Amino acid sequence: MKILFDTNIVLDVLMDRLPFSDSAAELFSKVEDGTIIGYLSGTTISTVFYLAAKTVGTATAREEIRKLLALFEVAPVNRHVLESALALDFNDFEDAVIHEAACHVGADAIVTRNQKDFKKSRISVYSSEEMAKILASKSSD
Repeated sequence: MKILFDTNIVLDVLMDRLPFSDSAAELFSKVEDGTIIGYLSGTTISTVFYLAAKTVGTATAREEIRKLLALFEVAPVNRHVLESALALDFNDFEDAVIHEAACHVGADAIVTRNQKDFKKSRISVYSSEEMAKILASKSSD
């Protein structure tokens, strides 16, 4: 199963934002053990670096990005993705880009904390808690 993680989910883990970080970290472990294939949008990588560099410094930010790149595949943000995002009727362009990057790589779902922002999604959208429950039920079958 291919899952694209929204930026807010990555930040939940990196910043240990409780109570959200527990289920998000559980999903990261599912990527690490190969249960799911995790994707991050190219824009997520640059946003996380920017925010991390401001709070913990450039050297630590680079190390965190290296860890993310070792764990996740990257869904590219290219001309096709951007033009497709512009054509969507999403309220937020960044969410449209994340959606189109997910579609571009054939993701089965997007995991986000802002499901309402993806109401018009063509693929399934879950919270980290919902996705963790789905994966737990599949593993017990």
